[in-house]
Amino acid sequence: MTDTTYRFSVAPMMDWTDRHCRFFHRLMTKRARLYTEMVTTGAIIHGDRARLLGFDAAEHPVAVQLGGSDPEALATSARICEDFGYDEINLNCGCPSDRVQSGAFGARLMRQPALVGDCVAAMKAAVRVPVTVKCRIGVDDQEPREALWAMAETVTRAGADALVVHARKAWLAGLSPKENRDVPPLDYPLVLKLKRAFPAVPIAINGGIHTLAEAKALLGPIDGVMLGRAAYQDPGLLLGVDPEIFGQAAPLSSPFEALEAFIPYIEARLAEGARLADMTRHLLGLFAGLPGARAYRRHLANEAVRRGSGVSVVSDAVAHVSRSALAA
Repeated sequence: MTDTTYRFSVAPMMDWTDRHCRFFHRLMTKRARLYTEMVTTGAIIHGDRARLLGFDAAEHPVAVQLGGSDPEALATSARICEDFGYDEINLNCGCPSDRVQSGAFGARLMRQPALVGDCVAAMKAAVRVPVTVKCRIGVDDQEPREALWAMAETVTRAGADALVVHARKAWLAGLSPKENRDVPPLDYPLVLKLKRAFPAVPIAINGGIHTLAEAKALLGPIDGVMLGRAAYQDPGLLLGVDPEIFGQAAPLSSPFEALEAFIPYIEARLAEGARLADMTRHLLGLFAGLPGARAYRRHLANEAVRRGSGVSVVSDAVAHVSRSALAA
């Protein structure tokens, strides 16, 4: 496969991958595909669209992840998102949180592949941008081989442009959303078998990938990898994506340069009334492993929440971190 559209992406993560986070991540990689947090169809149709869907043009390529299970509402939401300029519409069929369970979407849709197919077909008819699906390998007592194949067959027949598979089950009863990210065992071989069974369909794998070395080891048998918490908790690793995954130069040379490049964005958002802490929370893991990183995190966490705090808080925080250790 020569198309690298889905070769590397940062997962949609609730309460994490907001527009501030995505802008920061984009400074460190020009090639990774970025995803919004999940946005429900009800919020898009009835809510403050500018607040929910607004993003900076620098974030491209960026995809929006939708939560919902009504084909008509998803088609309407997909059109709205396309009009906002998103490069892809992704349907959430993997989130096990109480919120999506009560709304009968997310991971619960693993039990209704025919409905997911209807949803995909409705969105495909409504928009010109790619429509993709992110799912699990099954839920609860489902047999993963049967559940995953049923989902893949149905959504690809409906026209889905790609499938992202979190390579573990979700347990809708008995495990918290956090536990569902760690407790059910990973099954990478099953996802690789899925790719062999659907060679024409771009398939990316998600779940339990911690480093770029692990990501590169999966590429080849699979079309793409999606990193979640690792990319968020240690965002500095994104500086290696363009050279290591795409064979292109990194846009910046160090985490220090990334932070400095983010300062104008912070200043612009503060001038619009944004809170400093809403932006700096995405910077806490930037210097993971470097001497002074703990003091840096403590300073940001304590000072950014203060009323009237400005960019000097960031400068003061980074002063705790040893630049010489990075050079060594």
